[in-house]
Amino acid sequence: MSAVHFYLFDETYEQVENVPAHIDFACRLAAHCYRQNQKIFIYTGDQTQANQVDEYLWQFDAQSFVAHNLQGEGPKFGSPVEIGCEVPKGSRQILINLSPSMPDFAKRYPQVFDFVPHQEELKQVARERYKQYKQSGHQLTTEPAYPAQ
Repeated sequence: MSAVHFYLFDETYEQVENVPAHIDFACRLAAHCYRQNQKIFIYTGDQTQANQVDEYLWQFDAQSFVAHNLQGEGPKFGSPVEIGCEVPKGSRQILINLSPSMPDFAKRYPQVFDFVPHQEELKQVARERYKQYKQSGHQLTTEPAYPAQ
């Protein structure tokens, strides 16, 4: 099964440029993995969120550029980072989950990153995902999320 790593947020990690903290962190995490030559799929809750992630990644400076595309766009075999709200077709090493539920296809990925925002209603939804991953036999770890310096 997959190794699922949850990042826990508190109120000290503030949103950046109208982007929620966990989405900012997810994009920075994708950039880090991209620089390590890993292929990443960022799974979003809907197309609006996919577009938000896409736009935010374009705003990174030239030193932090991340080759990415939305599902169904870009080169035939996709960019190293693909963003979408539908079940991915290709195979990648890392899944970054921004959707409110555990993806049914999470077991296809050796490594999954998920997030526990500090807002109480989002925290409750994340706890349910945690339970779903655990019941599905995934290996779970947690750690605090720290803002990029």
